[in-house]
Amino acid sequence: MKLLFAAALVIPVALAQYTSPPAETSVTINGKKISISYHSPRMHGRKIFGDLVPYGQVWRAGANEATALHTDADLQIRNLRVPKGDYTLFILPEQNSWQLIVNKQTGQWGLEYHQNQDLGRVAMDLSQSPQPVEAWKMTLASAGGNKGTLRCEWEKTIATVPFTVQ
Repeated sequence: MKLLFAAALVIPVALAQYTSPPAETSVTINGKKISISYHSPRMHGRKIFGDLVPYGQVWRAGANEATALHTDADLQIRNLRVPKGDYTLFILPEQNSWQLIVNKQTGQWGLEYHQNQDLGRVAMDLSQSPQPVEAWKMTLASAGGNKGTLRCEWEKTIATVPFTVQ
């Protein structure tokens, strides 16, 4: 009984150190709101890309539930036309390149991915952060006029992709 009680106290504390709280980013461009809801995992001293998040495997772009994109406007993300609506975002990280995946399936748990539901994929621009970024962070920002940028940061990687509100 004492062992069971001790386990009941220790397990939640151990799991709590790896929480991934909900997060959201949004931007309004030309009166149209674009938002992303995700869960933000932490490094906790771990190697992230190429280890916890393997290269060459589709990743849910966060933790827990799938990362959700909502757009009140049609978007052009590089050469990909994204009609207004709801989507799920995934990322395909490679050592020297990343692809942002816009998927038409919504509402699933983050590990559920069906390539046949992809609306499309676009290349992201990669750079190095001068210092480690502890928490996975996604940021939507205006870039002037009808243009915006999605920025993703974690560990020592920064990935960005421009978009246009149609």
